Amino acid sequence: MKKHQALLDILPDHVVGNRDFMIFGHFLEHFHRQIYGGIYDPGSHLADENGFRRDVIEALRKIKTPVIRWPGGCFVSAYPWKKGVGQRVPYYDKAWRVEEPNSFGTDELVAFCREVGAAPFICTNAGTGAPEDMSDWVEYCNLDIGEWAALRRANGHDKPYNVRYWSIGNENYGAWEMGAKTADEWARLVLESAKMMKRVDHTIELAIASIPDLDWNATVLRQAGDLLDWVSIHGYWSRASDAGVFEQGYDNIVARAFEPEERIVTVKHILGSLGYLGKLRIAFDEWNLRGWCHPNFMSFGAADHALMDANDINSNYNMADAVFTACFLNSCLRHCDVVGMANFSPAVNTVGAIFTHADGIVLRPTYHVFDLFTNHTYEEIVHSALATPEFEVESSDGQATSVPYLDAVVTRDSTTGAIGVSLVNLHGDDAIPCRIRGFGASAYGGATLRTLNGQSVDAYNDIDQADAVSISTSQLAFDDASDFSIECPPHSVTVLNLN
Repeated sequence: MKKHQALLDILPDHVVGNRDFMIFGHFLEHFHRQIYGGIYDPGSHLADENGFRRDVIEALRKIKTPVIRWPGGCFVSAYPWKKGVGQRVPYYDKAWRVEEPNSFGTDELVAFCREVGAAPFICTNAGTGAPEDMSDWVEYCNLDIGEWAALRRANGHDKPYNVRYWSIGNENYGAWEMGAKTADEWARLVLESAKMMKRVDHTIELAIASIPDLDWNATVLRQAGDLLDWVSIHGYWSRASDAGVFEQGYDNIVARAFEPEERIVTVKHILGSLGYLGKLRIAFDEWNLRGWCHPNFMSFGAADHALMDANDINSNYNMADAVFTACFLNSCLRHCDVVGMANFSPAVNTVGAIFTHADGIVLRPTYHVFDLFTNHTYEEIVHSALATPEFEVESSDGQATSVPYLDAVVTRDSTTGAIGVSLVNLHGDDAIPCRIRGFGASAYGGATLRTLNGQSVDAYNDIDQADAVSISTSQLAFDDASDFSIECPPHSVTVLNLN
């Protein structure tokens, strides 16, 4: 293999697994402008009769958003859901230390998900809440009978919502979370909550907040594992400072591009060692390259809410974000046997894929990654072998790290046999040719290449430059050869479709 050339061998008839489309999910929290001024803005000329932003709904439909996790996040650990249905009054949100308008609750979430075409995934309050509160919430959403079902009907919603996906708590393992628990305390609460929730509706699927730690999971799963369906893990790999400064530096970021996969493998091994591999799946239900800017969150002093506006600076989100996001999704595809759901955090505003403003939206680079993967990859993961050179970068801690030039996953349409190859060039400056062979190119009529890129690693989209990072499309014709080569531009995400 020549220097700076990659080789991808494909075995299209060797299916290694099927993806779950839920890995392309999203997350929304009552934080800053995600709900109010984000998806829900009744005073906007862009809102529909329910107060939902029509442009946001259209954008989420385009990327076929399959599931939306809500309402938190740290917010949920003090969320009184019963105050968020029927007659409402604002209240003080102890998580983010602001007044919660409380005009967006369970009924609005379900209505919004229906407009988008997504399944609701409700995270319950395991902080200040109790098992009865959680099971009452299931009753409100899913039953025909009982006090809380009657309240739903009184609120104008006669038929049950049939919410399938539920989570017991958020990050209750962490000292920052209201209602933080030890492993033993958490195991007991999970057991009692799961019992009550599944006695209300045994068809629901339950996730629990977890960490990639053997002892923690052993304690919880030995007590409650048989009542669960998912273990929930979270990950952010680049933190914003309390001064509202987001880390830049492309090399620092690509040095971490495969850390999410390492976390998946760790949890997979933990599940296997405890006898739950194949019984429980991973829901990576909060993830993003960038953590949110929430100054003084860990302190008890006054919160500086003005600094949260740093989340809205679109130049923070560039091709580094796109490359990291594509590598994350490739990792989920590679581990489709255990990763069944993932929720990009968040969908709208903060560090999300969509930015809203008074006159429209901006689609950040990460949005276009979802466009490529949801619309142009397929359900079957087929065997492939990638040989790629590596390059060295210096990570933020000053350590030299080897990073592959190229990351790739091959998918196939089970009905038509069409092939979709997702290729990520992680190098910031160099293009890399990739020779693709083993599938019989002459059997296909040609290929379509869709490449997401910008002029530099720092390229970003904003109100006045909405397409600085965008997808370009080109066609590739085949001769009688059994293989072919394409060139992957620097800092790019490409999906190649063979039809």
